Amino acid sequence: MSDYNAIRSRIIRAIFAAAFIVIILQLFNLQVLSNKYGRMADDQAIYRKIIYPSRGFVFGNGGKIILDNTTLYDLVVIPSQVRGVDTNAICRIVGIDTAEFRKRVISAIIKNGRYQPSVFEGLLTNTTYARLNEVMYKIQPGFDLIERPVRKYPYDAAGPLLGYLGEVDSNFLKKHNGEGYRMGDYVGINGIEKTYEKVMMGQRGIQYWQRDNKNRPTIHIENGKYDTAAISGSNLYTSIDIDLQKFGEELMVNKIGSIVAINPKTGSIIAMISGPGYQPARLTGSERRSYFNSLLRDPLRPLLNRSVSAVYSPGSTFKTLNALVGLQEGVITTQTSFYCPGGYMGCGKRMGCLDPGTFSLQAAITHSCNGYFGNVMERIINNKAYPDVDSSLNVWARYMNGFGLGHKLGVDIPSENSGLIPTARYYNRAWGEGKWSFCTFKSVSIGQGEVLSTPLQVANEMAYIANKGWYRIPHVVDSIAGGDKWGLLDKFKEKHSAVTVADSVFEAVHDGMQGVMESGTGRGSKVEGINICGKTGTVENYAPGGVIKRPNHAFFAAFAPREDPQIAIMCVVENSGRYGGTYAAPIVTLMIEKYLRDSITDKTRLGKIEWLKKQNLIPAFVYADFRRQDSMDHRADTAYLVKKGYLRHLNDTLGIEDLDMEIMDKKEDSKKQSNSVPQREDSLPAKPALINNSNSPALTDDKKKPQTPPDSTQ
Repeated sequence: MSDYNAIRSRIIRAIFAAAFIVIILQLFNLQVLSNKYGRMADDQAIYRKIIYPSRGFVFGNGGKIILDNTTLYDLVVIPSQVRGVDTNAICRIVGIDTAEFRKRVISAIIKNGRYQPSVFEGLLTNTTYARLNEVMYKIQPGFDLIERPVRKYPYDAAGPLLGYLGEVDSNFLKKHNGEGYRMGDYVGINGIEKTYEKVMMGQRGIQYWQRDNKNRPTIHIENGKYDTAAISGSNLYTSIDIDLQKFGEELMVNKIGSIVAINPKTGSIIAMISGPGYQPARLTGSERRSYFNSLLRDPLRPLLNRSVSAVYSPGSTFKTLNALVGLQEGVITTQTSFYCPGGYMGCGKRMGCLDPGTFSLQAAITHSCNGYFGNVMERIINNKAYPDVDSSLNVWARYMNGFGLGHKLGVDIPSENSGLIPTARYYNRAWGEGKWSFCTFKSVSIGQGEVLSTPLQVANEMAYIANKGWYRIPHVVDSIAGGDKWGLLDKFKEKHSAVTVADSVFEAVHDGMQGVMESGTGRGSKVEGINICGKTGTVENYAPGGVIKRPNHAFFAAFAPREDPQIAIMCVVENSGRYGGTYAAPIVTLMIEKYLRDSITDKTRLGKIEWLKKQNLIPAFVYADFRRQDSMDHRADTAYLVKKGYLRHLNDTLGIEDLDMEIMDKKEDSKKQSNSVPQREDSLPAKPALINNSNSPALTDDKKKPQTPPDSTQ
């Protein structure tokens, strides 16, 4: 019996010893190894107030500030401190109900935890801020008002070029882990705001405050010893002529298209207009959400920067480049002439033009002769110096790549499209090896068919011709205050001259382009006293599928003055239905005159400005297409509501007061809703390549696609 008691005694002592060891280890863990509870205590005793930095300013030509900062306030919440505050006062002032209040608090916990501040209502109006400030004693310590520097647009212009800010979401934080971002921060979403985000963002500061027994911030801890100051972002300096930018935007009112102007000597972008535009100033402040949603729903897709993202057949502006290739390859000279009976007659079907006759190079450029350039392209592709058409076409494509086409130039604006320069591989895939010839793509000779370019590429093409064989990559930002620490601007300093072409060749092309303004298709837009070299283009436009003909696009590209080029510029007006000389040419020459002379004084030219401003060239089918797509999207959303049980069948709309709310619920369910910019998946802009609607892959197939009408490329 005594042995049994001894064993039991040892077991009990062992149990107590083990329990004691566990307690000691846990105390050691809590007090030495783990900082969890210390952190929780600090979180309740210490208030960390974030100080947001000022983003860098953007300066235009002449030192004008074109992107500034102002200050608004965010209402932030610390979920762990919400109990006991006057929630009714908050709901009444902010304009929400208690259910929405709870939803926002839960969302804040998910984003940043219970003890860290999160944005409850951002970018308050002055009225809302004043009303909240009056009741702060009722809603602290759970809520506070934090200063938020936001963008200010002094000229309310250049939205697609400058870009806008949006709140970061979880996907952004994953991609930029360790870069100092957190929920509630705003980042550049588009334009140079996005490209130069790390330059302009600055660095957040933090203030540490001691809380009193009611959890209210009272004094700086140790007189601010641990505080860190916010560091403002770096300023950017550009060559944007903001007055010219605004002038171009006025000319493009009620028009779809683009204007791009470049300083050919530096590659600096002087102006970049994408029409229709929007008011960037409305993308800051309390109305930002509603205005952004309206832009997403706009059938004209104003958020799309057509200057870099939309692609078009360049039309007759492309003839100047084919002339350069023909001269350099030796298949023609400046004196080579072709008889044009009213179009190119090869390949069994006429590729028509307006003016029959016999033309040399200069006259062919001046009068935009399709017959001449059809013959030039035929000689380039059937050049006996190369073993087959595959080789000669690839040589031609390398010339075009050297001119800056068929690839992204590398502009410092996001979403640049590469365009398309077809190669032998392209046609072998489309038609099969040995099953294509010059006749397959003859319309490329006049800038139609498979060749595609962005407005930026066409403007850069003019810079290349103006410089007689070189260009610098177009760019918005010329310098950064404090230096270019990341080397972002290095590539813009290099000259690109991959193709060697003799100056005499360029002079011949310049002669023809100046003739366009003196006696050719651009003579109606001539500016007295300024020698402009230009080229008109009227581009065929088909609906997707390449069968239904739509109004033509108007093109005009130029540089000036010829003797010392200061500006290279292009304009495209979609669906204008007229020649390039009708709308695009006067827009370009007015921009040139204003830039070189700073004003326009001639009464006739002033009248032209007013006439252009009044022209509404937006076709009805744009709205019709949008309504058709919108109805399809609506049906898809309704099908989802049926699936979720909100509706009984597709035709039932009873009980659904706000379809948008249901769609937002759908996005929350799938956990894909963005916290940065309110977007509806059914209203995002279409892919840039589809905006043009002017090209189909096989437009030059004589048996399958319509051919160029007589007046299509003048």
